[in-house]
Amino acid sequence: MPPLLQLRDIALTLGGAPLLDGAELSISAGDRIAVVGRNGSGKSTLFRIAAGELAFDRGTRFVQPSARLAYLPQEPDMSGFKITLDYVLAGLYEFDDPYAARAMMAELGLDPAADPARLSGGEARRAALVRALSPAPDILLLDEPTNHLDLIAIEWLEARLAESRSALALISHDKRLLADLTRATIWLDRGSTRRLDQGFGAFEAWRDLKLEEEEVEGHKLDRKIAGEEHWMRYGVTARRKRNMRRVGELAELRRERREALRPAGVAAMAAQDAKASGALVIDAERIGKAYGGRWVVRDFSLRVMRRDRIGIVGANGAGKTTLLGLLTGALEPDSGSVRLGANVTMASLDQGRASLEPATTLIDALTGGGSDYVTINGERRHVLGYMRDFLFPPEQARTPIGKLSGGERGRLMLASALARPSNLMVLDEPTNDLDIETLDLLQELLGDYAGTILLVSHDRDFLDRVATSVIVAEGDGRSVEYAGGYSDMVAQRGHGVAGPLAAPVETAAKADKPAPPSDRAATKRKLGFNERRALEALPGRIEKLRADLEALEAKLADADFPAREPGAFMDATRIYGELRDALAGAEDEWLGLEILREELERQ
Repeated sequence: MPPLLQLRDIALTLGGAPLLDGAELSISAGDRIAVVGRNGSGKSTLFRIAAGELAFDRGTRFVQPSARLAYLPQEPDMSGFKITLDYVLAGLYEFDDPYAARAMMAELGLDPAADPARLSGGEARRAALVRALSPAPDILLLDEPTNHLDLIAIEWLEARLAESRSALALISHDKRLLADLTRATIWLDRGSTRRLDQGFGAFEAWRDLKLEEEEVEGHKLDRKIAGEEHWMRYGVTARRKRNMRRVGELAELRRERREALRPAGVAAMAAQDAKASGALVIDAERIGKAYGGRWVVRDFSLRVMRRDRIGIVGANGAGKTTLLGLLTGALEPDSGSVRLGANVTMASLDQGRASLEPATTLIDALTGGGSDYVTINGERRHVLGYMRDFLFPPEQARTPIGKLSGGERGRLMLASALARPSNLMVLDEPTNDLDIETLDLLQELLGDYAGTILLVSHDRDFLDRVATSVIVAEGDGRSVEYAGGYSDMVAQRGHGVAGPLAAPVETAAKADKPAPPSDRAATKRKLGFNERRALEALPGRIEKLRADLEALEAKLADADFPAREPGAFMDATRIYGELRDALAGAEDEWLGLEILREELERQ
């Protein structure tokens, strides 16, 4: 069957630099494709070309003449429309019935007569989704569809897309959405595309394998260049005519090495540690907050202990940010009391990036102005080096913040927050605008952070990897805490934040997982002998695995190791992967047992 849409050998240069060079995208009926790549790699540009909105320098674009295509851009343009309904209906084809669009707007709580210019970010995103989904197109291109959406809308969207018959290509930083919905993955990297005929769930392991293969090939090329240079110096005597073919080959090798496009770097994050807080970090007793006579938080109690990682979720307007402000002392409760523990030093990242003044330069934002140095964990570092840790080149040092992209502003806020000494980190939607690789590194950082973490997030995968408990803002001022991450909360409630009618799609992997023990079963037993032994032994095993990994990392950091001992290098790389997997498994096992122990003790 011929594809519905096909891009072949697409090339595009922007600002004098090649953005796309040989990129390809093929979408057939029934396809579910994740399109992934670093911020700035050209994913949105590729979708604009696929949608016919952007011209390109080289290549071909083909769309079946009868195919209906709908495209959701990152920043929908609603200018020129008097009411939201007009904007939505403009996306319909000639003979489409507008009833489906009106019904979908009602499902999402959108006012058809609202002025598009006055919509919030979440409302504008929902209106754009209705415009794209309601025509039931043959091809659906969605660029970051979950931006500005709360968890209720995200779960609604996932259910809709799972039921849709449209061929789907999806750009998103929401790993759970990608893993649940896609069956193939396009990786846009350094201008070109590579296709994996598996969903996003298999992508990260495949990507890491490809990058390891590239690194090995790079070492081989380095060794070949070294051999040719040795011949040039010592293998050609004054009496022997130079072998110009080998001279030309060396020049070609050097050119290949010089012009080779290396994988984009990854942010190197490290949090600035402060003196440890007391064991009790926050003690909130029956706190409440009301606005205009409506309770946003009501009669809520919580004890936060050192090294807790507490996620807060709920619908937009349910009171998540208010609850975060009450717990940290930024807001005064109308009822109840909040007490911070001893030696609490706080660093925060706000949702709206409000502390970023557009005219402030990047270097002044990090140093506070008047200095070229920052102090990280007692080490005085030049700010340009610290900038490089977060993927900012030196030439961006004097760039005004207002000129940065959304992803760059997100990285800057992280760099600024992590540069401040803290033992309590407060993060309000920290994953906004971050690419998948930077998200992974942020998760690792938070896992290693010695202090306590409070975070508001709509990223389900991020919550599963980071949170030790999740507070759900249920609305009407009511909030409930659940042990574990987001998936644990769903298992305990029986449904997600959106409610039982819009529960997230189950993947095969999730369906294979045994159901958690019921409350009734939990009351009948305690931890078994083997479970208690594992819970006692796992911390020691985890520490040993971490020590072994650190020792192996030091060995692999030797730049000459691959060339000197290629066989040992490959063995060390394999063992490193095995140790890393073993550590992740041990940590997951310990967390599961610890959560079970706490649940049983509360019965």
